[in-house]
Amino acid sequence: MDKFYFYTDQLTVGYNGVPLIKNIRLELQRGEILTLIGPNGAGKTTILRSIIQQLAPIAGVIWLDGRQTQELSRNELARQLSVVLTERVKPELMTCRDIVATGRYPYTGNFGRLSAEDWAIVEESMRLVHITELADRDFSQTSDGQKQRVMLARAICQQPDIIVLDEPTSFLDIRYKLEFLAILQNMSRTRRLSVIMSLHELDLAGRISDKIACVHGDKIERFGTPEEIFTSGYIPRLYQMTVGSYDELTGDMELPAVSGRPDVVVIAGGGTGTGVFRRLQRSRLPFAVGVLWENDLDYPAARALAAEVVSVPAFAPLTEDKLAQMRLLIDQAQSVICTLSRDKMTGSAAELAGLAAYAEAQGKLQ
Repeated sequence: MDKFYFYTDQLTVGYNGVPLIKNIRLELQRGEILTLIGPNGAGKTTILRSIIQQLAPIAGVIWLDGRQTQELSRNELARQLSVVLTERVKPELMTCRDIVATGRYPYTGNFGRLSAEDWAIVEESMRLVHITELADRDFSQTSDGQKQRVMLARAICQQPDIIVLDEPTSFLDIRYKLEFLAILQNMSRTRRLSVIMSLHELDLAGRISDKIACVHGDKIERFGTPEEIFTSGYIPRLYQMTVGSYDELTGDMELPAVSGRPDVVVIAGGGTGTGVFRRLQRSRLPFAVGVLWENDLDYPAARALAAEVVSVPAFAPLTEDKLAQMRLLIDQAQSVICTLSRDKMTGSAAELAGLAAYAEAQGKLQ
């Protein structure tokens, strides 16, 4: 196991001696990002709190850079590992710069005085997370998203080898979610910073993580790369989804389809129809889609939202039986929407132009 900078061995965590998650095996090399995913209440935060020694493990060992974390003093651990948790800190009369500067305390002497070098690291940490303009602002007067970035700067200021974050993007809008994760990714690559965090945003977890651990029941049900985790049908099972759908390939979540005989037929492709499918679903109108190739950008949303999808395998010809099926749907529908322009319906898609003309002849084409 020497090749792993961080790993756990038969770790069991819980509260008051009662096991919650058993025999946890996590492995992380320097510069890798590990993300915990799983339903609310599964135990992700409990695992993180045990890693950072806020909770004593019930059994097992946590190894960090060849040493058991139980053997490290508080100062030694703080120099190697920093933390960003979800609870909101409420200091009084402290600026954002003051908060960030507390990240240097593990390196100061008994008097807690920061050197010029320490202050330079404080300024660099604020610059890295784009909060320089907040430096002199009262921390209590900042937004939740700004507070989260300040706490990240504080964690970076410790110059750790590993950083632990519990749902770090929960209070951030989409711009700052991406900026926040991009900072972590850049530091993992350029400074070999290892990251362990929990995320609810599965699409982001799949994009940023080198390894993913799936917490389910009383165990880590799966551990591996995003490609190994996001396999067909697994995420809905992990989260015990009973309504709507999740597509592992695209990361898209969709509300339930509207059932019933299709009132509308949509001729689409190339991603031009997905917005229409969602509009029809919001309007509670059952609709059919076709003919779609099963590798088309519109196919995942159509499969999730349409009452009926007429499709053919990737790159296969549009066969007469599929075209006849579409003409029958058009006959039975009240209206037809074609999201493709005529100049796009050429070559293998030329038959789609014929379907549009068929609907137009019946006065149904919108």
